[in-house]
Order: sequence, then C-alpha cells, then structure tokens
Amino acid sequence: MNGFLSLGGKRALVTSGTRGAGAATVALFRELGGQVLTVARSAADGAADDMFVAADLSTEEGCASVASAAQKRLGGIDILIHMLGGSSAPAGGFTALDDQAWAKEFDLNLMPAVRLDRALVPGMAEQGRGVVVHVTSIQRLMPLPEATTAYASAKAALSVYSKSLSKEVAPQGVRVVRVAPGWIETEAAVALADRLARDAGVDREGGKRIIMQSLGGIPLGRPTKPEEVANLIAFIASDRAASITGAEYLIDGGTVPTA
Repeated sequence: MNGFLSLGGKRALVTSGTRGAGAATVALFRELGGQVLTVARSAADGAADDMFVAADLSTEEGCASVASAAQKRLGGIDILIHMLGGSSAPAGGFTALDDQAWAKEFDLNLMPAVRLDRALVPGMAEQGRGVVVHVTSIQRLMPLPEATTAYASAKAALSVYSKSLSKEVAPQGVRVVRVAPGWIETEAAVALADRLARDAGVDREGGKRIIMQSLGGIPLGRPTKPEEVANLIAFIASDRAASITGAEYLIDGGTVPTA
C-alpha cells in the first residue's frame, strides 16, 4: 500500500476517528504521510494530543469549534473525511419515531457534514484543490423498517447532498465522493455478535451469521474490516483518484443485490 499511495504533505480532518473504521483511517493516513486532525466526543484512551479535538458534532457549537481548530492547527485542510454516523432510534417501525428521534438522527448523520463543509470547503475552493469524503451507508438503499428508517433516511439525505455539492465545487478543484459501507466488523459489531450468539446458544461465528442473515446475506461470507474501508478512503483521497468525483462506492461484500 505504501508503495502505491502517498498522502505526504496533505492536511486531513477525520471525524469520529477514535474507533472502528475512523480509527483505521486515521492510522493509515498518518502511515501514508498525512497530517491528521481527528475529532470525537472523547479520546479513545482518555489521553489527547494537539491533533485531537473533543467536540459534539451533533451541535452547531461543536462543529464551529472543530472548524476553528482545523484552521488554527493545520492552517486549513486538503482532505475532509466525514466518518461520523450512527443511530440511537428505538425499534418498532415508523410509529415508534417521534419528532425528537427524527431530529437526533439527522443531527448526527447529516448536519455535521453540512456544517463542516460550509466552514471548510470554501478554503479548499480558494486554494484550488481538496477532497471531501462523505461516509454514507448501504442502509439508504436497503433500510430495515423495524429499526433503521430514520437512520437510513438521514444517510439518503447525506448522499443527495453530497452529489449536489460535488457538482457545485468540482470546477474549483474540489472533489466530493461517497463511500457506502455495509456491515463493518468493529468492536461494537463483535459485541453484538457475541450477544446474539449467547442468546441463540451458538459461538461467535454463529452470531455473525445471524447478523448476515438479517441483512439478506453477504455473498463474500464475512463483514468488511475497518482497514478495508480505510484503504478505499485513502485511495479516493489520494492523487491517484484525481478524476473521481460525484461517485458513490459500495464496500459491503456484495450485500446490496443491485447497484
């Protein structure tokens, strides 16, 4: 990988960069020579350095503090990776979702990208170069009605917004690309598999199979690894992908039956 790609001299901001695919992306970007500022609500090990910002990006104030830190610590950025996402919505279908639940999903999965882009992309356009990667989800294509309606809707909104932004800023040299993961084998995903395994009286691999079956199957036969998501993002962000913009790349082991 190192002989193929370089991010030397690139200034990057990675949101939600202390765990899962976000942490893998931060590690790879640094390995490839990039300067990486990352943000989360708290440092993973309780220790922070001058390349970490603690902030709640679901708020306007949190986004403003991160944008300010990027300017002060890096003097602007060349690469903006929106990894932040997730869901706390209750199960139970659409009737279980009140206005507050809907707002929380959009405040976490859409608005941080909108706010940080608004603050930082104009600087990219001014310098004539930059890359923005919005991490969406295959859920926008195959939502689970019982549990992910609001999350999938927010990710769908992020995807449409991303496509529109790509058209607007491409003439200024800024590329905007989407990455849509399926099930990623994070620590949280493994913990879920373990819980399901205990409930079903099977081993961890059996728990993983239960999750894969709930998604309609994964033809590759396994979840995606965080490092594999990081590899794709690094390529997209590199000069090797200089003519790629406005596209969405699925990385899901074949979960989505049609593109």
